[in-house]
Amino acid sequence: MRTLICGSIAYDTVMVFQGRFADHILPDQVHILNVSFLVPEMKREFGGCAGNIAYSLKCLGGEPLPMATVGDDAGPYIDRLAALAIDRRYVTQVAGSYTAQAFITTDLNDNQLTAFHPGAMGQSHLNAVPANDGIGLGIIAPDGRDGMQQHAAQFAEHGIPFIFDLGQAMPLFNGEELLWFIARANYVTLNDYEARVVVERTRLSLPELAQRVKALVVTRGAEGSDIYLGSTLVHVAVAPARQVVDPIGCGDAYRGGLLYGIAEGLDWETTGRLAAVMGAVKIETGGAQNYVADRQSIAERFDEAFGYRPW
Repeated sequence: MRTLICGSIAYDTVMVFQGRFADHILPDQVHILNVSFLVPEMKREFGGCAGNIAYSLKCLGGEPLPMATVGDDAGPYIDRLAALAIDRRYVTQVAGSYTAQAFITTDLNDNQLTAFHPGAMGQSHLNAVPANDGIGLGIIAPDGRDGMQQHAAQFAEHGIPFIFDLGQAMPLFNGEELLWFIARANYVTLNDYEARVVVERTRLSLPELAQRVKALVVTRGAEGSDIYLGSTLVHVAVAPARQVVDPIGCGDAYRGGLLYGIAEGLDWETTGRLAAVMGAVKIETGGAQNYVADRQSIAERFDEAFGYRPW
């Protein structure tokens, strides 16, 4: 099933400061802050929610169609999508702009300083969800505000079921706007912090919100995830990770598993477990898209974690 993945395509530039920020930032001098950090270690990674989710779904054998806006510097990313045989028909290049990118500096205490430039992502409304291209499922991941609203309306208008994934777009919407998205979505995914914020802003409990969609999925880190199916709650344990290297992109890998399970009509417990396996595979490798997996290895990891194979 073709799955349209609306969200960002971005570069992540990660730099490591071989010291501690606290030793260089004086609390009583922050009003005149002017510091510089030498970062001899740097790497540039492929990222963005649409790119990360598409990568996860492709590993599973799905048919991802990322829909995103990118800038003049997108050539290496477009070449990567081509090399992965990920369809690029809905990746739109916006002349005179940069591709969205995050600049992340970490110190030896794993503290982070991040600057994010949205660039072409802010023009995501230039793309439109097509009515007739064999798309059977979609997801709205964090993206430009106008684009997220437009794409939700278009999915609903075309009768295409979709997941609403709030993520880093959480500051963009108030309670009324969140309820507007939920009224149009078939599925909602949140992490535990986002879930608390949505409950606060909408003044509805998670069970109450779950009554408005087919499934409400809440990830809870090491505690696993909860899938609310109307009045039924399915708890899914985490899949054991062989090592913990980097959590960046784990949520997107998880969502790739959800999309595959929904597209293939798997039961919800198996779908949640498959998503958990994808998160575990990702956390074992640095960067959002550097893990290597295919259907055979994923099935083996699933069996190792849960005692049966998903296919």
